[in-house]
Parts: sequence; C-alpha cells; structure tokens
Amino acid sequence: MKELKISTTFKIYEQLSELPSAVFSLMQQAIKARNNAYSPYSKFNVGAAILLDNGEVVIGSNQENAAYPSGLCAERVAIFQAGALYPNVKIKAIAITATSQAKKVVEPIPPCGACRQSMAEYEMRQNEGIELYFMGEEGAIMKSDSLADILPLMFEKSHL
Repeated sequence: MKELKISTTFKIYEQLSELPSAVFSLMQQAIKARNNAYSPYSKFNVGAAILLDNGEVVIGSNQENAAYPSGLCAERVAIFQAGALYPNVKIKAIAITATSQAKKVVEPIPPCGACRQSMAEYEMRQNEGIELYFMGEEGAIMKSDSLADILPLMFEKSHL
C-alpha cells in the first residue's frame, strides 16, 4: 500500500489594506456585487469579481430560488458570464466575499464544491493558474495561486 499526502500553502492577508492595489479594487467590486445578492432563503450574501487578462472585470452575486437547486452561487454567475462575454480571454484572479444576515462573518469563506469544479474547468482550459482571494465580510483574506490548491484531485476532461 502507498500513501498520497496532499498539502497546500495559502497566503493570508490580515486585512483589506494589505492587498495589492489591483486585488484590493477587485475585492471592492466583489463586496459591491455581494450587496446585489438575492438570498431570501439562506440569508447568506456572496459576491464575486473576476479579473480577466484583457483588464475587464466581471461580477456575480448569488441568486436563490424557492426551488433550491435552481439558484446559482455568485462564483458560477460570474464565471459563466465571463465565459459567455469573453470566451477566449484568460481569467487572472477571482475575489470572493460573503456575509450573513444572521451573524457577522469574519472568517474567510471558500467557494463550495460545485463552484470549485466550475472554476477548475476554466483553469484547466486556459492551462494557467487562477489566483483566488476569499474572505468573509471583514477580517483576513486567503489567497490561493491555483484552484488545484483548494481542489487537489480535480475531475477533468482527461478522465472521460
């Protein structure tokens, strides 16, 4: 029997002001998008902002539905919109922020599994890592250099 050990390293910024200016601006756009979330059921608002290689920024917020599986997370709203509007432009970075109407969210909130897999597809497609920054409504921001850091055993087209 063999063992496979998987480890990853994240950079942690203690507050927004520590972020590089371009990332600070991207996170501010994610925060603004978070305010547009439609979350009457979960009461959990998420905003995402994607920086493309051409300098454009595409945003998304979670959009819920009474038929729960019909809603969509902020990350997928943004990444699918980026793919539709700019199909051949690489994604450089994604900023994600979340807040709750029930409590203060001070820990970094990573994307859900479905969003990780969706973002990983774009990373594999462009054959280049996508920087990922995620936070709660305040406090520390975590940075990953690639989706492989948060989804180390990705399912990809070569498995088909």
